[in-house]
Amino acid sequence: MTADRVHETEQNEHREGKNMKLTAMRFQRKLLMASWLIVVVLLLVCGGMAPAADQPAPEKPLPELLTVDLGGNVTMEFVLARPGAFTMGDKDSAECAVTLTQPFYIGKYEVTQEQWEKVMGSNPSHFKGAKNPVETVSWDDCQKFLAKLKEKDHVHQFALPTEAQWEYACRAGTTTDPDNLYDYAWSGDTGGVSHPVGQKKPNAWGLYDIHGNVREWCQDWYAPYPEHAQTDPTGPATGKTRVARGGSFAGYYEDVRSVCRRAWRPAESYDFIGLRCVVVVSKEPAAK
Repeated sequence: MTADRVHETEQNEHREGKNMKLTAMRFQRKLLMASWLIVVVLLLVCGGMAPAADQPAPEKPLPELLTVDLGGNVTMEFVLARPGAFTMGDKDSAECAVTLTQPFYIGKYEVTQEQWEKVMGSNPSHFKGAKNPVETVSWDDCQKFLAKLKEKDHVHQFALPTEAQWEYACRAGTTTDPDNLYDYAWSGDTGGVSHPVGQKKPNAWGLYDIHGNVREWCQDWYAPYPEHAQTDPTGPATGKTRVARGGSFAGYYEDVRSVCRRAWRPAESYDFIGLRCVVVVSKEPAAK
């Protein structure tokens, strides 16, 4: 092979090697660009799915039932009442349009004697029975019970229901009372004594004895209903008597209606008046 031929062959091999290197470099650049593109797409997708750093994750919806442990196998059960609107009272007496904007939990049962004794250390009731509703407690006594309950359970905020909350829960989304209220309430000819809670039918929201066993203190001062619509009403700022709702074993059939309202002085106590608690909820968590 001549020298010129050898030189030409070497040049061709050099060019082929150089072309292969260029092709490899171009492939590496394309591969790198594709890899970066995949990373960017993944970041965009994941970034869109994950909540922003300054936005908390959505809260879980409120449970329908809430149980508060008082210790010693004694608990209190509460049922969730969601926001809504209803007409308070009736045409025969007085009516008021009411809107409740916040959810709340209301006792599934009236406060029992064992629950009261677990919190207060004593039982003032006239008709003794661990599962009977506590009675012979004044409105003032109930405030002391709530304060002690808060000391025992630091998680929840307890209160007496407002009169509007009570009737809203008693009606349970209905506009009329059940046909035979004696299926739901102890009242009239029941032996003149209180009875263990939960023995009659519950209302549509699963609340027992709300139509009658013992009457139940509410938070409000007593006053005629306002003439205009109300939002989250809490009653007048002052007064002489506090509202009590629901019928009792010592009352009459008309007393067990959802619209019946009575009132006594806050220091008075009788063996036919007890209480049902609520747990305050500040807002409705966002549903998923």
